[in-house]
Amino acid sequence: MIAAERGSGIPLIAVHGFGVDHRILLPLEEWAADRPWRRVYLDLPWAEGTTDQGLSTPREVADAVRDEVEAIAAGGPFAIVGNSFGAMVARHVAHELRSQCRGLATLAGVFELDHDKRRLPPREIVVANESVLSRAGSFRDDFAEMAVLQTPEALAAFERFALPGIQGSDADVLDRIASSYSAGYAPERTDVPFTAPSLHVFGRQDHVVGFEDGLGVADHYVRGTFVVLDGAGHNVHLERPDAVASLVRDWLLRAEQHAL
Repeated sequence: MIAAERGSGIPLIAVHGFGVDHRILLPLEEWAADRPWRRVYLDLPWAEGTTDQGLSTPREVADAVRDEVEAIAAGGPFAIVGNSFGAMVARHVAHELRSQCRGLATLAGVFELDHDKRRLPPREIVVANESVLSRAGSFRDDFAEMAVLQTPEALAAFERFALPGIQGSDADVLDRIASSYSAGYAPERTDVPFTAPSLHVFGRQDHVVGFEDGLGVADHYVRGTFVVLDGAGHNVHLERPDAVASLVRDWLLRAEQHAL
């Protein structure tokens, strides 16, 4: 599952979302490179170059990542960040290994797996720009499907960090896991609050997972920062990189100071 590993220090595990690969979280390199963390980027089973492990449900994927993190951390501390579907996985790992977890962060996280139960805002484009869409060329539809900001900067970030994983994903593996996506799973279904520093960032215009379901578990994360950024959709960290970078760096500092 390990796709890339950079730096030294305490493991900072990065788990990407559905239909992309680890590259969507590579902005972490700029945000965390000067901090004492060893960035470990995982690729989930549909990513190009990975081995299909036959995993069929979101919970099975989450359990496989938990096992991987156990091996990486080797009984020691770690922090974990997840994007979209990867946020569910990261939350599962953080709860299962809470005695080792120094911090948890989610970016545009899935908090309600069942699509029919999600509380979603209407589709909205905050900045529309036909010339930017035209510049996207062959991947115009992929970009337009998610973009809330149709700007040159958002397009460049999408092309660099999201598009390679979209184009390389194994559709058969995605379809198999998606078929049980609505089964429902939430790590927060426990009376024990999560006490490590956490960060949960949402896009106000995220029509894919929304933000209300995530805010609904705020009381569970007693050291949690919850932020809903305007002018951002499901690719919140690509559309609002400066704002997200500041939040992530604040979270990393809190995680560094957290005593297990």
